[in-house]
Amino acid sequence: MIRISKSILEKQQVAVYFIAVFAGLLAATVLGRSSAALETWINPALTALLVFTGVPFALTGGILALWLRDIPAGVGFIALSGVAVLNGLVMIAFIRSLREEGRSLDAAFHEGALTRLRPVLMTALVASLGFIPMAIATGTGAEVQRPLATVVIGGILSSTALTLLVLPILYRLAHRKDEEGVESIDAGSKPKVQQA
Repeated sequence: MIRISKSILEKQQVAVYFIAVFAGLLAATVLGRSSAALETWINPALTALLVFTGVPFALTGGILALWLRDIPAGVGFIALSGVAVLNGLVMIAFIRSLREEGRSLDAAFHEGALTRLRPVLMTALVASLGFIPMAIATGTGAEVQRPLATVVIGGILSSTALTLLVLPILYRLAHRKDEEGVESIDAGSKPKVQQA
C-alpha cells in the first residue's frame, strides 16, 4: 500500500486551487477575446458561449476514452479544451462572416458547415495522429504520456464530430430571432400595392 504524507497532499491541494483560479482567469480572457475576435455587436456573450460548447463535447470524449482504456489519470484536458475552442471559433467566425455578407441564416449555416469541414477535420487529424505514438508508449514516461494522449485523442474526435454537427445547429437556434427581425424589417420596408 502506498502511503502519502500530509505535506504532499497539501501541496497537491494548493496546486489544484492554483489551476482552478488560472483556468477561471483563462476562460474569462478567452471569452472576452472570442467576442472581440468575432466582432459580434449583437449578443456577444451568446456567441462566445456557443464557441465554448466545444469544451463539454471534448471533455466527454476525453473521459470516455480514459474509461475505455481503463486509465485512471486525466492529464491533458487543458490542451484539449484549447483545440476544441479553436475549432468552434473557426466555425462560428466563418458563419458570422457569411451572415455579414448578407446571406440568410440557413444559407450561412449550410455553407459554413460544409466549407469549414476540411479545416476542422485537418486540425483534428493532425493532433490525433501526432498523439498516437504517446498513446501506445511503453517506455520511460509512458505513465504520463498514455493518459495525456488518450484524453487528447478521445476528446478531439468527439469534439470535432460535435463541432461539425451540433455547433452550426446551436448557432442557428441561437440566432433565429435575429433572422426573424431582419425578415420583419424587410417586409415592412416593401411598398404596398393598392388594389383597384
